[in-house]
Amino acid sequence: MKIAIISDTHSLLRPEVENKIKNCDYILHGGDIASKETFERIKEIAPAYFVRGNADKDWAKEIPVEQDIELSGYRFYMVHNINHIREDLSGIDFVVYGHSHKYENREKDGLIYLNPGSCGPRRFTQPVTFMIMTIDDGSYSIEKVDISPILKKGTKYPPEKEMDKLIKSIIKDMESNRSVDEISKRNRVEKKLTEEILQIYTTHPGIDVSGILDRMKE
Repeated sequence: MKIAIISDTHSLLRPEVENKIKNCDYILHGGDIASKETFERIKEIAPAYFVRGNADKDWAKEIPVEQDIELSGYRFYMVHNINHIREDLSGIDFVVYGHSHKYENREKDGLIYLNPGSCGPRRFTQPVTFMIMTIDDGSYSIEKVDISPILKKGTKYPPEKEMDKLIKSIIKDMESNRSVDEISKRNRVEKKLTEEILQIYTTHPGIDVSGILDRMKE
């Protein structure tokens, strides 16, 4: 069995990610899907389990804040923010989470904590990562997938840009009086992401790119 563990797609399912996870039996998503379109697309690839992140708004009300599932004899507890983890984890083998955009695979008190990092829009020079877990005959292995080197070489998908460059481009287009639809099309990102960036920018006078990124993580 192969399980793709991804998180923090933030309205962007990169083709490089999709091509890698399409042969998996299941997908676990650690939250901050950020758009219903991305949510529906992931469900089309393979049976998927999601938890709701802070960027998952009204459309995501039916997505649980935490999940406890069993796959191939292993129990997985899922939550977006590790600070919101429940106290009783008896019987759990793996804790899957996201939010920090930082890859983690560590053991503590007999539990394995897995944060696949972010495979959505890139923030500055942070790597773009996710995990592939393989379960075979009662044992497992975890592959860290870092597609950053591929993006540095260039791909056909424009959001290979650093997240800061994307934000600057969206703001520049807004100041040129372009519509949200036009901005989304020009930058080839989903409308939901464009609206989120512009809402933060327009409601916080004087905010810079770093401030926008921080607000997007709240």
